[in-house]
Amino acid sequence: MARPVLLVGSIPLQSSEEVFREVADRIGPLLKRVPDGETGERSAWTAWQGGVVEKAEGVVRSGERDLHGMAYPTYSLKPDTQAKDIKFGPLGYASSARESYATFRRLREQGANQRARFQVSVPTPLAVVQAFFWGSPALPDICAVYEKALLAEVDDILTAIPNDDLSIQWDIAVEFHRIWEKPDSDLAKQFPSEGLIETIARLSDHIPVPVELGWHFCYGDAGHKHFVEPRDTKLMTAIANRLTRASRRSATWLHLPVPRDREDIAYFAPLASLELTPHTELFLGLIHLTDGLEGARRRMAAADTVVTEYGVATECGFGRRSPHTILPLLDLHRTVAQQLLERRQDTLRS
Repeated sequence: MARPVLLVGSIPLQSSEEVFREVADRIGPLLKRVPDGETGERSAWTAWQGGVVEKAEGVVRSGERDLHGMAYPTYSLKPDTQAKDIKFGPLGYASSARESYATFRRLREQGANQRARFQVSVPTPLAVVQAFFWGSPALPDICAVYEKALLAEVDDILTAIPNDDLSIQWDIAVEFHRIWEKPDSDLAKQFPSEGLIETIARLSDHIPVPVELGWHFCYGDAGHKHFVEPRDTKLMTAIANRLTRASRRSATWLHLPVPRDREDIAYFAPLASLELTPHTELFLGLIHLTDGLEGARRRMAAADTVVTEYGVATECGFGRRSPHTILPLLDLHRTVAQQLLERRQDTLRS
């Protein structure tokens, strides 16, 4: 893996142009794909979709809830309205991608990120719907309506951006920390596991083969802590295997988080059962700014006992980080990746 770095998505600098420039200068040759950083109103992942839901036909604001330290408005169906009657306007993902890609192309003409594709990260429908319609008995039906709107956005992106210059990543988060890790929860009763697999496979198969497809398995990063700490990689391995079997097309990459305090072989051991296709790259989110290169080395040493081919990343996006930490974190990606490549070369020589 000659370009072993994955940027998960959000990079809260001032603008997408600043993201593209800093990434090119600090990591460039080690990347296959570059996100626009989800800057501005998109920096808090799904929070910006509240404005979209507010304008949707068929819903009414019903209250507010605290979601990991942020106030989220909540909505319900209007009286005598069914989920199928909801009409979402433009969600904004396509317009943001078109605008960012124009900047990406302009900077590429100036020499930045010459060998990298443009990466778009998109949440699954459940991530948005459960945030704003929490507790609604109609959640599955609302998800179905939002999914159609979201795939229309994806289609717009596919039309606007050359497919051989595009990577699309599905952010799979709520499914893990609210359902698969909590199978007895109320949300799990509304969304059986098999249905979730079918949905993510359907979303994945919607991406045409010339476009790269990524799966980002996410346990969250509020306050630099996972919403649920993964005990090891067993569940993630099982879900990855099920998705690989359920999807008609291969994922281009799979990203898994690695908690900061997990430098033990036991955490990585289940990866021995990972059944990815030969076309799928594995990225481990083992980069943590708090313990830097030395911590990454320890986690890589443990991972090396189980998997031999993988790239590196952080466990989640950077959206909740202080701005002054972003550039050092980008530099750390380069340093860890160079260390990884040296380890691979040493292994080949031995």
